[in-house]
Amino acid sequence: MKHLLYAFSSGILLALSWPTYGFPLLLFFSFVPLLLAEFNIRTLNIKFSNLKILGLAYVTFFTWNITTTYWLYFSTPFGMWFAVLANSLLMSLVFLIYHIVAKRVDFKASIAFLVCLWISFELLHLHWDFSWPWLNLGNGFSDFSNWIQWYEYTGTFGGTLWVWLGNIIFFKMLLIYRQHKEKEIIFRGIFKASLLILLPILVSYVILWNYSESEKTVDVVVLQPNINPYTEKYNTSDAKIGPLLNRLAVQGINDSTELVIAPETVYADGTSLKNFSYSYASHYSKVLVKNHPTVNFLGGISMYNRFSDPEKVKKQTNQIGLNDWYDDYNSAFLINATDSIQMYHKSKLVVGVENFPYQSFLKPILGNIMIDLGGTVAMKTTQPERSVFELKNGYKVAPIICYESVYGEYVTGYVNNGAEFLAIITNDAWWGNTQGHKQHLSYAKLRAIENRRSIARSANTGISALINEKGKIESTLGYEEQGQLSGKISRNSEITFYTKHGDIIARVAPFIALLIFIFSFLKYKRRR
Repeated sequence: MKHLLYAFSSGILLALSWPTYGFPLLLFFSFVPLLLAEFNIRTLNIKFSNLKILGLAYVTFFTWNITTTYWLYFSTPFGMWFAVLANSLLMSLVFLIYHIVAKRVDFKASIAFLVCLWISFELLHLHWDFSWPWLNLGNGFSDFSNWIQWYEYTGTFGGTLWVWLGNIIFFKMLLIYRQHKEKEIIFRGIFKASLLILLPILVSYVILWNYSESEKTVDVVVLQPNINPYTEKYNTSDAKIGPLLNRLAVQGINDSTELVIAPETVYADGTSLKNFSYSYASHYSKVLVKNHPTVNFLGGISMYNRFSDPEKVKKQTNQIGLNDWYDDYNSAFLINATDSIQMYHKSKLVVGVENFPYQSFLKPILGNIMIDLGGTVAMKTTQPERSVFELKNGYKVAPIICYESVYGEYVTGYVNNGAEFLAIITNDAWWGNTQGHKQHLSYAKLRAIENRRSIARSANTGISALINEKGKIESTLGYEEQGQLSGKISRNSEITFYTKHGDIIARVAPFIALLIFIFSFLKYKRRR
């Protein structure tokens, strides 16, 4: 019972530390109760220890997952339970593998293995088909951007490493104190932990005080049409959406406005890629830029490309019948008075909604279990490169679509391709007025710091916002408000260390974890 209480305590501490309601200082000792439970079971040689550790870890991580991501239920009950149950299991397996290795190596090696294995797990969550990096530990500081200005060097994996080092100090302190019962051990441990926590925060404030944003600016208008996705979005035609967007835009446009941004799939009818020039999206966008020649229009659209040529079939292509296929796209487009049309197709897809993971293996077993969030239920087709849109005046903007904004190194692809500022277009209304849309906005601040790029964020509803290069939100349009945000945001062409080099910490960690893992079994065999 004591160990179960320890496990539950870790889950509660992790939940209480999470954005946007939590206090991230708790992250630095949230894992300690679970670590103590594992240590007790390991050192006492309790029977079925592997199974018990797996169960205790599952209690911790299920508590954390369900508390922080319960809001997925409002869009897809199945998706929520799958995400919570599966992610809790994956996290628990990380802890189980640590337990197995810890029985074979000394304390330092086992702790190093745990940290590197966890970072490797987070790296996996950024790249595999079941990708779900929402609870990567470095995200936990998104609401305290003044603490993490050094993310421009390390990205969020620097935050993950920071969290684990804090937990190790507190864990080691308690183990030594339990052995020697000397108060000085507690004082020394608290002193070390305080230095570990406060020094990076001090460095962050030094960076913050000495950082000057670019003086180059772009004048933007961000639209928030506030169309309910369950009762209106896919029952409202593009013929009605176009006039609404133009009316909202005109209310915010002034003589210096250069870019109007509308949210993800705001044009949702399903437009043929071949016939885009004849679509309502194209027509109303051209009407707007014709009446305001200095303005560029960037918006989201649902598109498809139907064809009969088998040589055009891709991994994500959907089949209708014999020699009848189509590619389904969640896209962004940009139109200005030059009559040029620029397109980008979303490439980081939501599992189960836009992407059927490992379908060649799972589809024969599970059938088609794509989740219906309105509109066409189909695999989305992606593109390999990060497109950057060029405005009429030559400014370059990244058209980041919804879930893509959660991926740090992925977003650097836009910046390395020349983006001077970021436009995030999203539809966060699926989750209702919960932590979902608040966390999504909060994570956007991490991308601003990592790349030192300001952000204009357009949500169908949720929270539209303007964010500066320091990760500070300058202005917002709240949940279920219809309207527009107008303002100037900076344009920056400087490249940060993180933008150039990406997730170095995460690329090194798997090799260290693998070496310790191999060593643990070689050493164990020699002992036997």
